[in-house]
Amino acid sequence: MTRSPSPTRRQFLASAAALTAPAVWTTPVRAQDGAAPADAIHIGVIGTGIRGRNLLPRFLDNAGYRVVAVCDVDATRRADAKRRVDEKYASRDCVPYLDYRELLTRADIDAVVIATPDHWHALQIVDACRAGKDVYCEKPLTLTLRESQVVIEAARAHDCIFQTGSQQRTEFGHKFVKAVEYVRAGRIGRVLNVNVGVGSAPRWCDLEPEELEPQLDWNRWLGPAPERPYNSVLSPRGVHGHYPQWRRYREYSGGHLADMGAHHFDIVQWALGADNKGPVRVVPPSDPSAERGAALVYADGTRLTHGGPSGATFIGTAGMIHVDRGRILSVPGKILEEELGESDESLPRMQNHQSDWLEAMRNRARPTCDVEVGARSVAICQLMNIAYWHGRELTWNPTTWRFVEDHANAWLDYERRAGFELNV
Repeated sequence: MTRSPSPTRRQFLASAAALTAPAVWTTPVRAQDGAAPADAIHIGVIGTGIRGRNLLPRFLDNAGYRVVAVCDVDATRRADAKRRVDEKYASRDCVPYLDYRELLTRADIDAVVIATPDHWHALQIVDACRAGKDVYCEKPLTLTLRESQVVIEAARAHDCIFQTGSQQRTEFGHKFVKAVEYVRAGRIGRVLNVNVGVGSAPRWCDLEPEELEPQLDWNRWLGPAPERPYNSVLSPRGVHGHYPQWRRYREYSGGHLADMGAHHFDIVQWALGADNKGPVRVVPPSDPSAERGAALVYADGTRLTHGGPSGATFIGTAGMIHVDRGRILSVPGKILEEELGESDESLPRMQNHQSDWLEAMRNRARPTCDVEVGARSVAICQLMNIAYWHGRELTWNPTTWRFVEDHANAWLDYERRAGFELNV
């Protein structure tokens, strides 16, 4: 007997949503040869800068998805994304939006892909969950520790199938999967220390004002961040081919420490079995001016140190495993040459991150990088940044998401601009 595919969230919610959602979009004109498969997941893409543009083909080339809407605060990028979608489907269906909240009112959209700057993620995640959409959100998942806790709560409260864009768990030849398996299997003995080589903590933005880009809604780009004049370093003009350097500044990002740290710290969390927990102690570097050397300590004594070669280096009582996107090696070398035993845990090899999310939505199950996975991994970055910014040793409670030292809890979040509050 052929099993019918599990219903999508759209099929559950469309009837009720259609009664309440305002008609805020233009009815698309569907070309005959561009019709979507009946069971395709309809998605909207929020944020069509370089990361959103790089993600777009992954969804366009997967028959399980149908991109029906795009959203960006830059009119040029927005129009370019619509053109790419329409050309792929040979249709004029794709609807462009300036305001993501209008996109979220559409009852025919099952899920959204969020690829905006980091300071926007939490607001958009919460709004998408409330609108009944499943979510794929780029890493780093949030800007603050409080936001990390909030997005877990929102996804759970609204039964959101949530995939964080930490694709090292599913891609890159499964090098990271293998490293995690061998660490978990005890092939390097008890893990003593893990070194992660990524960039530095961010600093406050000090860019000079520039003439405003005419196609950009700068107020919407800033969103909850403090008001400041436009500078093209933050939002490059038009359709650009590089990753913008808003990643360097505290108002918008956790810095280059979080940009790649969200990937590599994620692998550490996975290998240590800490996807639903985290470290308990924050240790700043001994030199207050140092840009490397901050450490976090887990309850079992394992130390996670910021610094070293690119990627993650696991050092145990019986050896070492190092893994990065282009390599995996061990000391002694024979560690990775020996097959895992029948009693060792074997992790699944996913085709890619988008297919993993698709399967999870159809089965209403949690994907590989569920919301808590992403929130706990970026929390590592946020704790590291706090170590550099404040230079104090602190005790962290990963269950309550609070510091034992009351004064440090003022650093859990920041004050957003009026009209962009994070209401939970």
